[in-house]
Amino acid sequence: MIWDEARPLARPIREIVFVEEQGVARELEWDDKDANCDHAVAFDGNGRAIGTARLLPDARIGRMAVLKEWRGLGVGAALLRAMLARARDKGMTEVTLHAQQQAADFYRRFGFRKQGGEFQEAGIPHVEMRLHLRRSGNDG
Repeated sequence: MIWDEARPLARPIREIVFVEEQGVARELEWDDKDANCDHAVAFDGNGRAIGTARLLPDARIGRMAVLKEWRGLGVGAALLRAMLARARDKGMTEVTLHAQQQAADFYRRFGFRKQGGEFQEAGIPHVEMRLHLRRSGNDG
């Protein structure tokens, strides 16, 4: 989904998760990269947007966010699978992401491997992770 379509759905989710819950400065959350990314949005059974993620042109997945009441129910996994499928469709052979340290195990389940040590991003501990994409689409 392009940003013009995703914006009204994804922006409120990212505001709640990153700015309100995690205390990320609004000026750090809203960068100039969204317009050049592919976006995914997850919906509940009533059509309400409940999660979002983006794929940057440099093969980095970012801004994965799921509303609190939907965490642990497979929404994040569905978003990640959608981003991996989109990366494959675009011919990408490897993807990276900056995982919040507390979410690194989630990404490991999909085959992501840590690269380097912990670093701070927006005041939150992160690790860089990479995944080589298999052609079969069986990641995760």
